[in-house]
Amino acid sequence: MEMTQTNSDLLLLFAACCGLLILATLVGEVLRARLPKTHDELAVETYLTRLHSWWGMVFLFSIALLLGPVGIIVLFAFCSLAALREFLTLTTKTNADHWSLIASFYVILPLQYVLIWWGEVGLFSTLIPVYAFLLLPILSVLRGGKGSNKNFLARISETQWGLMICVFCASYIPALVTLDIPGYGSRTPLLIAYLVFVIQMGDLMEYFAGRRIGKTKVAPAVSPKTREGILCGAALAAGLGFLLTWMTPFSPLASIAMALMAYLVGVGGSLVLAAIKSDRGIENWGHLIPGQGGFVDQLDSVVFAAPIFFHVTRFYYGA
Repeated sequence: MEMTQTNSDLLLLFAACCGLLILATLVGEVLRARLPKTHDELAVETYLTRLHSWWGMVFLFSIALLLGPVGIIVLFAFCSLAALREFLTLTTKTNADHWSLIASFYVILPLQYVLIWWGEVGLFSTLIPVYAFLLLPILSVLRGGKGSNKNFLARISETQWGLMICVFCASYIPALVTLDIPGYGSRTPLLIAYLVFVIQMGDLMEYFAGRRIGKTKVAPAVSPKTREGILCGAALAAGLGFLLTWMTPFSPLASIAMALMAYLVGVGGSLVLAAIKSDRGIENWGHLIPGQGGFVDQLDSVVFAAPIFFHVTRFYYGA
């Protein structure tokens, strides 16, 4: 692998991530040693479990970024596949939905990422919200069978929602490498690292601060997130946005605004998916990642923010 300036910057960011994770782990270990065996200690244990999972995810994500567009697209295609499986496992389906499910997994999902590889913005921006939206109900109707009309709207809507969240929105993360930004060259993988880093670190701060100083829940029926925790997460995201301006084509002020926008939209996405989990009566979408749940749990904030971040960046900075 050729050591380019972009790869050097990615390695620098990886080192910074490791430093932050070491610091966060030390803080968690100190708190665990000082706290009695109470509910507070359980929160610290969960916090430390999440950090341990983050070590593996940061390593995997960094390898994919260093491999370039191919590694990035393959990684997120796999994440979309796993997330879509988690999502649709918890939905209502009948025999009439077999064709639409086959099309979702074996046609629409791979085609979405192929279109991203080709850089076809017009097509990957419309494949799922337009063509798949119209195709899936037609397939379910044609498949037919006894009772095929029962809960038809709910069944097809769940499949469409799964594709939108797990494939369409998630695919906008690797789609950032397709952006043509004058003067930015081949540094677009850094935008992916920037987006994921500010959102996930903001989420980690929100989780920790919300459970230590949080008082007012923003959506008590579905999530433990608090205003205080979100404000702390937003402050960290904004600070990181400023510190990471060098990774982006943005000015320092614009970088702060983009980081805040991405983080706050991500919080909204996390709340929406928490509401869906509450409706389904589950705590996590899956159990693949210790302390983090499944792929949907891990991607919830980023996937909601990614399409908006992509289009705002493309509109203001694209060629």
